[in-house]
Amino acid sequence: METKTQSSLPDIRRTFIFNAAIQKVWEAVATSEGISAWFMPNDFQPVVGHEFHINAGQFGMSPCKVTEVDPPNRVSFKWGKDWTITFELKDLDSKTEFTLIHAGWDVNKVTEFGAPHTPVRDNMDQGWARLGQSLGKYVEG
Repeated sequence: METKTQSSLPDIRRTFIFNAAIQKVWEAVATSEGISAWFMPNDFQPVVGHEFHINAGQFGMSPCKVTEVDPPNRVSFKWGKDWTITFELKDLDSKTEFTLIHAGWDVNKVTEFGAPHTPVRDNMDQGWARLGQSLGKYVEG
């Protein structure tokens, strides 16, 4: 859910349609193995309250915490100190609509690495577009 304040930036929202069954997409976005295949190495478990890490390469290990699991429709987790990532899935018979929401952007905040949210958001928006394509190749392959 997008929250608007004077200093907030819009959530990143990316929607894709995959030629894959919802269960296959769910396994790709709600298991450690699946997430590692298209995103980054991690020790995710689909359990509310589970604390895990994403290996963000040059940025190191990013702490995360699962906040919602509703198989096979929705999974959400906190990423770092400010962000919430949500993956929403909708069954379209033999296809799946996948929506990614990256929330928690604020013009007055910086990341754990000292970078202002505004340029990081722009970079992440483009990154999620590429990652969505990677997810599509993974689930459609």
